[in-house]
Amino acid sequence: MTTLEQVEKLREKANVSYDEAKAALDATDGDLLEALIFLEKQGKVTAPAGGGYYSSARPESQRQETNQNTGRAYTSRNYGGGETFSSLMGKLGRFLLKIIHMGNTNCFEVLKGQESKACIPVTVLALLLIFAFWVTIPLMVVGLFFGLRYRFSGPDFSGDTVNHAMDSAADAAENLKKSINQK
Repeated sequence: MTTLEQVEKLREKANVSYDEAKAALDATDGDLLEALIFLEKQGKVTAPAGGGYYSSARPESQRQETNQNTGRAYTSRNYGGGETFSSLMGKLGRFLLKIIHMGNTNCFEVLKGQESKACIPVTVLALLLIFAFWVTIPLMVVGLFFGLRYRFSGPDFSGDTVNHAMDSAADAAENLKKSINQK
């Protein structure tokens, strides 16, 4: 038995009259998908573009995009006017690659006097600070008391504000060491 609700749904999806929707549903024992196929075979409904599917989404909320890997067109829904998840993940990936590249082109130098004793990429320093901070930070502090100085160098460190702050910390450690030795 065909209900008014089924007729309404088919009428909305297929854009046909009540009579045509009821006849199609009666012919297919109330199955909406079969009724759509039945109307399509009769030429009363056009098939979706690309042999796709029927959806209740409005055509203006859909846009065609091309997958860059396969070159195939696909329909993406953009409901809130925002970005799709895959585009956000792509932006995040590009941002992380940019940060890693900057970390690899700049380095953290360990100096004894004016001589550079070690130069490690900033990426390695960041990983050490994240995963082994309980070893890294005490070693750096102890190094200050043994006359080591630290600085950042590379194309992205044109300003000396960070290096000036690190020199101030090294000078404070030297002053503390001198004051302890005088007592």
